[in-house]
Amino acid sequence: MENHKLATRVTSIRVSPSVAAAQKVRDLKAQGREILNLTVGEPDFDTPDTIKSAAVAAIAEGDTKYTAVNGTEELRKAVRHDFSKRLGIECDLDRICVGGGAKQILFVAMMATVETGTEVIVPAPYWVSYPDMVVANGGTPVIVPCGEEVGFKLTPDALEAAITPQTRWVVLNSPSNPTGAAYTGAELRALADVLLRHPQVLVMCDEIYDRIWYADFATESILGVAPELGEQALVVNGVSKSYAMTGWRIGYAVGPKFLIDAINKLQSQMSSCPSSISQAAAAAALTGLQESVDASVEVYRARRDRAHALINAIPGLSCSLPDGAFYLYPCCAGVLGKTTPDGDKIETDLDFVLYLLEQAGVASVHGGAYGMEPYFRISTATSMEVIEAACAKIAEAVASLS
Repeated sequence: MENHKLATRVTSIRVSPSVAAAQKVRDLKAQGREILNLTVGEPDFDTPDTIKSAAVAAIAEGDTKYTAVNGTEELRKAVRHDFSKRLGIECDLDRICVGGGAKQILFVAMMATVETGTEVIVPAPYWVSYPDMVVANGGTPVIVPCGEEVGFKLTPDALEAAITPQTRWVVLNSPSNPTGAAYTGAELRALADVLLRHPQVLVMCDEIYDRIWYADFATESILGVAPELGEQALVVNGVSKSYAMTGWRIGYAVGPKFLIDAINKLQSQMSSCPSSISQAAAAAALTGLQESVDASVEVYRARRDRAHALINAIPGLSCSLPDGAFYLYPCCAGVLGKTTPDGDKIETDLDFVLYLLEQAGVASVHGGAYGMEPYFRISTATSMEVIEAACAKIAEAVASLS
C-alpha cells in the first residue's frame, strides 16, 4: 500500500467535521454509551406519503431508465414554477440543472470554474464543506469573518474588500448552516450592487434551508431582487431538508447557461443523471400541497424557541435567535478558561464540546469546524424531549466547571 499515492485533491481536504462528529456518536453508542445527539443535520420527520406514492407510481409505470443529464422536463418545470412563485426568479428550462443532491451541484459548479490561482470568498461561519470544495478543485478559499456583531452575515464593504482579480466566486448561504442567519431583500440588493461592479465574480447561493423560515421578513433570493445578476448568480436548492428527503439525493439549480452547460457536461461523465424515481418524487414534492412543510416548520420553530431559551439561561453561554434552518450556534466564550472536575482547562470551543460529550453525554460540533470560535453548533432536528434533556445536561456540565 505504501507504493500507492493518492491525489492531492484527496490528501489536501478534511473528512467533513459534521460527518466525523456523527460517526463519533455512532461509535460511542455501539460501546453502550447513552448519547444525546445534537449533531445531525437531517430532518427527523419521514418523507410525506404523497411523495412516496409518486415514487411508487414511477416504479410501477416503468419510469426506471436513464433520464436527460440535466433532469426530467417534469422536474425542471416544477423547479421553474417554484422559483417563479416563491422567489420571483424567471428562467428558461435550459438554465436549470438537476443533480444528485444540492451538495453535488455545488461541488461540480466549482469543478467547472475553480483551478489553481482561483480565489473563492467564503464568509465565516460557513458550512464545513465550502472551503474543502474549493481546495479539492485547486482553488484558494478566502475566509471573511462575519461575526455576531453583523448578524453572522457578509456586508457589502467586507465583500468589496475581499474581491481581487483572482476572485471567481463568493458563497452565500441563507438561511445559514450553522447560524440560521438569513439575508433580507435589502441586504441581498446591497451585495448585488457590489457584484455588478465586478462582472467576473460569480455568486453561489446555497438556499437549501429557505423553506425552514422563521424570520419576520420575507424569504428572498439574490436573483429575485437583482435579476440583472442572471449571468453571475447560481441559485442552488433541493428537496432534502424541506421535504425530509435526504436519502433521495435530488438537488437543482438555476444559473447562467454557460455554467449550467458546464455542470451538465461534467455530470454526464460522473453519474450520467440523477435517479429517475427520485426525480419523480421531487417533482411531486414541489408541485403538491405544502402542508407537510408548513407543519414541520412550526415544529422546528417551537424547538428553536425552547432551545434558545434554555441555552441563554445557562451562565457563560449565549445564543442569537436563528432566522431559519434547524441549528443554533451558541457562543461559549464565558466558559473558556474554566476547569473541569477532572482538572482539565477549557481553552477552546473544541475542548468544551469534548467536555460536553464526555461529562454530559451530549454531542455537538465545535465552532472551529465552521470557521469561527468560540461557538458550537447544536441541531434541533430532533425531538423536544432530546433537546430539553440535552440542555439540562449542558447546564449541569457548565455548573460543574470552576
